[in-house]
Amino acid sequence: MEKLITFAVPCYNSAAYMDHCVETLLTGGKDIEIILVDDGSTKDDTPAICDRYAEQYPGIVRAIHQPNGGHGEGVNQGIRNASGLYYKVVDSDDWLDADALKKVLDKLRQFAKMKRPVDMMIANYVYEHVEDQTQKVMRYTNVFPQDRIFNWSQIGRFRPSQYLLMHSVIYRTELLRKCNLELPKHTFYVDNIFVYQPLPYVKTMYYMDVDLYRYFIGRADQSVNEKVMVTRVDQQLRVTRLMIDAHDLNRVHAAMPKLSRYMFNYLAMMMTISSIFLIIDGSPEALGKRTQLWEYLRTVDRHIYHKMKYRAVSAVSNIPGYQGRKLSVGLYRLARKIYKFN
Repeated sequence: MEKLITFAVPCYNSAAYMDHCVETLLTGGKDIEIILVDDGSTKDDTPAICDRYAEQYPGIVRAIHQPNGGHGEGVNQGIRNASGLYYKVVDSDDWLDADALKKVLDKLRQFAKMKRPVDMMIANYVYEHVEDQTQKVMRYTNVFPQDRIFNWSQIGRFRPSQYLLMHSVIYRTELLRKCNLELPKHTFYVDNIFVYQPLPYVKTMYYMDVDLYRYFIGRADQSVNEKVMVTRVDQQLRVTRLMIDAHDLNRVHAAMPKLSRYMFNYLAMMMTISSIFLIIDGSPEALGKRTQLWEYLRTVDRHIYHKMKYRAVSAVSNIPGYQGRKLSVGLYRLARKIYKFN
């Protein structure tokens, strides 16, 4: 029996906080499926907690235990096993707002009755900052029409700090399978691929101005912590290269110019972040990797390379010389402080 939506929850040593996540999802009722993917947890009771929920909520919760493959393989496992018409990833330390979830599910039920259900639904997400107990709502009222189905030709402009993240999207499950989405194993930051590669396959969308996803941010061990990102920069590079290879942006532009502009800016942001953290590392090897990344882009598409390196936001990370690199890092940290994106 097909469910309305599958929520995939990758879990790795998540016992301290996953209950809160799962309990918020369960408010969705019998129309939903929750797949708890235990990613080889060994340090706590995560496997037992997954099994307990599956036993307590048969027909709603499923537990899958896999050898450790990283967050991306948890997402992949969810896609392979999902029975829902729609698919959403919820990290085990995050949660969904119950009232917003009810509104979203009511709308998805309407889509389910259509001959061709909407490909992607977008809702707001909220940064829940640990360090100062503040919230920041990320909404898209300036970009997307509200309360109607639309396509890429009908969108507005994204602000420089505004992107579609895994937190904000709900895909039609079959679309993810048809675009052959397969995230790499043992790699952080693969959520960027998740919200980039499928986009040209998306033909219809719907935006709801509700604060659905609550993104818990600010723990010292999180993958978006600056010190952690420096140590994992090779994984950031791997993801960025996969995104470079994912699509010919010139071809996307010919069919959907507004989408190609957004994808160009997203890729430029990824190039910037990769470059900045290699600069923060500062070693000759790291600076060499920065040069290699830009050279790789140039070999793939010379036109995109020149436009991105000298005219896009990524130009900030290409200021020449030692002082230029120092300025690049300073500007990045200022932007992070203003926009509070990690």
